[in-house]
Amino acid sequence: MAKKDDAETKPAAPAAEGAEGEVKPLDDEGKGFGAKKLLLIIVPVILIGVGAALYFTGVIGGKKDAGAEGEHAAASAEGGEAAEGGEGKGQAAGPQFMELPDLLVNLSGAGGPARFLKLKVKLEVASAADLEALTAVAPRVIDQFQTFLREMRVQDLRGSAGIYRLRQELLYRVNLAAQPVKVRDVLFQEILIQ
Repeated sequence: MAKKDDAETKPAAPAAEGAEGEVKPLDDEGKGFGAKKLLLIIVPVILIGVGAALYFTGVIGGKKDAGAEGEHAAASAEGGEAAEGGEGKGQAAGPQFMELPDLLVNLSGAGGPARFLKLKVKLEVASAADLEALTAVAPRVIDQFQTFLREMRVQDLRGSAGIYRLRQELLYRVNLAAQPVKVRDVLFQEILIQ
């Protein structure tokens, strides 16, 4: 009987080994990631990453040239005479900046000691023509800022959220005062609460 049992188990053993023990190459029927599928996924990801790196470093897309023009525009706008001295030759393209005189206001308080806010800001506009128009209405802009800032409390200026709200409020007010000129941003140079 032992021989009969061996005979019955022997044919089953090779079939079981063939089903479980054999290593079949991966096929293209979706039963795993083959080398071709892996390449189809990895190569585009690598190409996109390299392209993004080249774009953000300025190798492609002209990002370096725009940055150089912006630096030139900022330098000529701050200098004042450099842009006007060329008599139309060296008018800088790109954003222009106007520095307002220092603002010093007494903050609103509830019977405590007097608190002051000293603020130094620059205003960003799109072009030299907008800068000239903004310069013409600068007294109106300063008036808007002064009247708003006098109502501020020290608690309103706490933390980055307070400074962000202050920037948004000043931007809103400067755009009201300077219409039709569109001021892009209010840039803080100095904030001092005393």
